[in-house]
Formats: sequence, structure tokens, C-alpha cells
Amino acid sequence: MTNFTATVESPVGRFGVEGTEAGVTQVLLPTDRPRASAGRAPAPVASAARQLAQYLAGERRGFDLDLAEVAATDFQRDVWAALAEIPYGEVRTYAEVAVAVGRPLAARAVGNANHHNPWPVVVPCHRVVASNGLGGYGGGDRVKRYLLSLEGVSL
Repeated sequence: MTNFTATVESPVGRFGVEGTEAGVTQVLLPTDRPRASAGRAPAPVASAARQLAQYLAGERRGFDLDLAEVAATDFQRDVWAALAEIPYGEVRTYAEVAVAVGRPLAARAVGNANHHNPWPVVVPCHRVVASNGLGGYGGGDRVKRYLLSLEGVSL
């Protein structure tokens, strides 16, 4: 199956949702420079793009999507599951996520797992911050600050 990309505009740039009939394979951040595919989006992609647009408009706080299976380690899957449990409008530190997945000394590894999260925003790695401030983000500080601000979080 070929991946289809739908795009969603935002004040910080164009997001993309990639996937097939089987589910969403990836959410692309504006720094990834997503480009829309021609034709009609498969249902999971169209639904995800619609939900992402609603989230970015401040009209949605969570996602109900079909996520495709992706290659990942057990640790990455554990981290991504922990990220999905962080409520809208709240943040956790990398160390707190490490404790949540039973690896209290693995804060840096949590950051690495976040970096490999194929579904940013949907699996909210932007809600993970450093103990002394913002921390890193694959989409850059501007996008992370925008997403947190959208949720009412200021750092």
C-alpha cells in the first residue's frame, strides 16, 4: 500500500498526516515540510487530518485514530503509551516519564524515544519538558511553544 499525505495548515506552518487504509503511519511537523498527495485520502488519513485541524483550531483535546503498526522497540512503545496518558494542558518531565515506564534512570532515553515518535501531537511528545524549561522538540521550539500555548501551558 502506498502512503497518502494530507496536509493541515496552522499558524506555525503546515502539518501532514501520512497513512494508508490500514491507518496513520506518521504525523509530519512543519519542519518536515509535508506535501499533500493528489487524489482522495484513505478514510484513516482523512479522519486524522480533520481531527488534527480541529485540535489546531482549539476545538479538540484528544484524538480517536487508527494508528498503523510501526517498527519500534518495547521501550519506545512503553514511552509512547505513557505520553498518551499525559492529559491535555499538562506537562511531564523526561524524568517523570522515565519513572512512569519503570526506568527511572532513563530520562535521556525517553527523549530519544520521543524523537522517534511517529505520531507527534497525536501521541503528545510536546507535553514532555526538561526539568529546567522547555526541552527539545523535533519540530523546533516555536512549534512546541505553540502547541503548549494552545493547551494553556506557558513555560
